[in-house]
Amino acid sequence: MKSMKAPYSRRSFLHRAGMGMGALGLAPLLSELQGAGSNGPNPLAPRKTHFPARAKRVIHIFANGGPSHVDSFDYRPMLEKYDGKEMPGEQLRTERKTGTLMKSPFPFRQRGESGLWISDLFPKLAELADDLCIVNSMYANVPNHEPSLMLMNTGAERINLVRPSVGSWVSYGLGTENANLPAFVSLCPGGVPIVETQNWRSAFLPGAFQGAHIDTKNTQISKLIPDIRNPRMSLDLQRRQIDLVQAMNREDEGSANDYDADAEARIHSLELAYKMQMEATDVFNVELEPAHVRELYGDTLHGRQMLVARRLIERGVRFVQVWHGAGQPWDSHNEIAKAHGELGKQADQPIAALLIDLKQRGLLEDTLVLWGGEFGRTPTVELPTPGANGPNTKLGRDHNHHGFSMWLAGGGVKGGYRFGSTDDFGFKAQENPVHVHDLHATILHLLGFDHQKLTYHYAGRDYRLTDVYGSVIRDWMA
Repeated sequence: MKSMKAPYSRRSFLHRAGMGMGALGLAPLLSELQGAGSNGPNPLAPRKTHFPARAKRVIHIFANGGPSHVDSFDYRPMLEKYDGKEMPGEQLRTERKTGTLMKSPFPFRQRGESGLWISDLFPKLAELADDLCIVNSMYANVPNHEPSLMLMNTGAERINLVRPSVGSWVSYGLGTENANLPAFVSLCPGGVPIVETQNWRSAFLPGAFQGAHIDTKNTQISKLIPDIRNPRMSLDLQRRQIDLVQAMNREDEGSANDYDADAEARIHSLELAYKMQMEATDVFNVELEPAHVRELYGDTLHGRQMLVARRLIERGVRFVQVWHGAGQPWDSHNEIAKAHGELGKQADQPIAALLIDLKQRGLLEDTLVLWGGEFGRTPTVELPTPGANGPNTKLGRDHNHHGFSMWLAGGGVKGGYRFGSTDDFGFKAQENPVHVHDLHATILHLLGFDHQKLTYHYAGRDYRLTDVYGSVIRDWMA
């Protein structure tokens, strides 16, 4: 799929084509062009995929900060044998100084009929092991948060490369099933992650494909979405005002020969803001859910935001990203048993509830759910390092990009399946290594796209999410 830059906007062209009579013969063609992603009155109109899709939408649960794979989904029994001892062989480079190997404080058990090894960090999620496709051989490029977040969220190899986010690419490729809501929503309680809005930016894609950030720490609709309502103006008067502004925008757009993507994005955003007043008020009000559903998720911040995620995709939103919190909450450099233990308690029930709820509603089959962070953590203990951490640092783990775990569920992937592995100690991806570009290529494939063909022409070249890399991992697919 390639973007097209027209010498005239469609509106301008038709105005010149026989006083608009050309619209009669060209209407079917223009409808097709709009569906293919060209410049149209609704840049988020539903579009055709390259081939039949397994998934129609995505929920990306982001454990920002770097959750420890050797304490959650990657069982390494050698850590128990060598606990407190030096790692045999050459130790890999880490961001900070680390010492001896450290066993997990969270016992691992085999779960479900599939017998997948999952630790007690996620006891309720572990009961759904037969729905999970666990990837134990992920790897990234560097052990730093900022570039790793950009790699995971935009595919950019360097932090200074401006690239659209995964959610923006998915919105660009699929469009939306609900014109009254954004196609891409990013839920992050208490603020924003590090690198902030770059995690869900549209970059050089039209602005309509950018993620809409919602601070789910707020429970009042007026605070969740600032200025969602105008108390001094009725909806009818707002409609008349918007129509006037839009007429002026259209006149300005039609006076130029070149298609103005920024103007088109402004026009669309005004319309969307008006339509959202009713739809968004409804979708974020979890009190409309039956009591047993709210009880399933739990009356907590994370319970609410997971329930909101389900309500969003149920109403046609294509890509929902659910962050654990502002900053990097899973960045447990110190006392990982305490820090990860608390984070696990916050996330476990809501995530399990989401999968159960999606499955009961028949939505899991075509909704791809994935969980993970920007990297994992070392199997070795982090040591106090002047200038890097405090003198009381103990029993924590450093960043590890050499090997880590993620899991997927629904959306056409195998359940009860484990793919790849790290070495005996969980330090480096060894069997069937999977780079982040491979993950992105596979996500797009499940959504019905050839990652090499979903492109956008910008600055003289065709860009894509996976740049010039990426292989589809077909072994994950049911």
